[in-house]
Amino acid sequence: MKTLKAVALPLIFLLCSGLAQAAEGLIVVKSNHSVAATADKLETVLSEKGMKVMNRIDHAAGAESAGLELRPTEVVIFGNPKVGSPLMQCAQSVAVDLPQKALVWEDESGQVWLGYNDPQYLKARHSIEGCDAVLEKVSNALANFAKAATH
Repeated sequence: MKTLKAVALPLIFLLCSGLAQAAEGLIVVKSNHSVAATADKLETVLSEKGMKVMNRIDHAAGAESAGLELRPTEVVIFGNPKVGSPLMQCAQSVAVDLPQKALVWEDESGQVWLGYNDPQYLKARHSIEGCDAVLEKVSNALANFAKAATH
């Protein structure tokens, strides 16, 4: 049985690392803006492209409400049934990863990043077969959204 120390130290290291090395399946893009400005730009481009922004979560504000500190960290949740439904038709379990989410955070050096799930990771995770065209469309759209929000 692992000791608490053996489990906690790697977890603390990961949390404190600022995710400079992206988590498995996460595409990470460097932003030229603050967390709030990046998330604002992302919301704007998503709306312009017909995506529905379902929620925006300010984790730093949540931490503050609990008397804790957290560098700026926001998640934007968004989607479009015209895009997500075809993926779910290929593998219904992908619904657990939908709607899409984008994580925007500031690392310990003050650099802002935008990360999102790599559709190829979702393909492997959910054993999606026969949906390469849909996955390519999603990949291109996410890359374009990230570029617009971070530059």
